[in-house]
Amino acid sequence: MIRTRRLKRDYEKVVAELAGSESVEVRVVGGNPPSQYQVTYRINGVVWDDSRSETIPVGEHIVDIHLPIGYPKQPPRCVMRSPAWHPNIGDYVCIGDFWSAGVTLVDIIAHIGDMIQYRTYNLHSPVNKAAAQWAQRNAKSFPIGTRQILPPESDEIAPVVVELPAPGDGLEIQLGPARERRA
Repeated sequence: MIRTRRLKRDYEKVVAELAGSESVEVRVVGGNPPSQYQVTYRINGVVWDDSRSETIPVGEHIVDIHLPIGYPKQPPRCVMRSPAWHPNIGDYVCIGDFWSAGVTLVDIIAHIGDMIQYRTYNLHSPVNKAAAQWAQRNAKSFPIGTRQILPPESDEIAPVVVELPAPGDGLEIQLGPARERRA
């Protein structure tokens, strides 16, 4: 089943790329293979303080990510469990501009981290209009944080190992006639 294979690959990638991260902690909260996660970000973001009528810095943020039955054709459902002040975060985290079926769970986790730090935001289709107006007025102050969720990619290229079947394994390849080259 496509979904099961994808869920397994996403989980393996989360473990491989985010285990031991200082910026993010990913915890499986349901599914076998995992389809529900809680992500704790330890990065700079802001919340709105009504008593001061201004934003205040916050260093920890919690997001629930649920991979629905239709995943990967359907996008993950991402819900902030801690307050956040961002144009594209309200009752849910809007990843619609970023999401496609080829985007991995690790990519989503990193993207939400970039959103929290105001490294990315969309003012044209906000979930939180007041935060969008604030962001537009304060754009010169961004990003709020600079922590990378994913380690930088190495320029080193890992070797690719391809195992070929041994002779006599029933694999037969027939080549057609050779074509002549035209000058």
